[in-house]
Amino acid sequence: MNKATHSPGRATENISIMSFNGKFELQSHENFEPFMKALGLSDELIEKGKDLKSISEIVQNGKKFKVTVTTGSKVLTNEFTIGEEAELETPTGEKVKAVVQMDGDNKLVTNLSKIKSVTEIKGDIVTNTMTMGDISYTRISKRI
Repeated sequence: MNKATHSPGRATENISIMSFNGKFELQSHENFEPFMKALGLSDELIEKGKDLKSISEIVQNGKKFKVTVTTGSKVLTNEFTIGEEAELETPTGEKVKAVVQMDGDNKLVTNLSKIKSVTEIKGDIVTNTMTMGDISYTRISKRI
């Protein structure tokens, strides 16, 4: 007698990826000023933004993600499904079409216009590295 209780064909729909769900507070960041300058942000905006508290909330439902980053009074929300084109907002507010891919079971990778973004989760730490040309900006956040 077959003891399997799941319906046939469903197994291929499940992707075994680490859960990204949670709220994460920015602990540290490297190369903020040079990266934001390269993006074209004004010195005034860079000065205002460099010490602001930043909270990221990630809601994951299988391959669907909603990422909300609140920095000071600015809220940036992106929703996407792994492997499907979505309209994503860049740190400068520009909206671009991009596809987010999984790399292994704990990394999200996408190209936003001139920026390559890699987000990796290890336990309670999320590391987001954005690279444009030869400048990389890294944000390290901890689950709260």
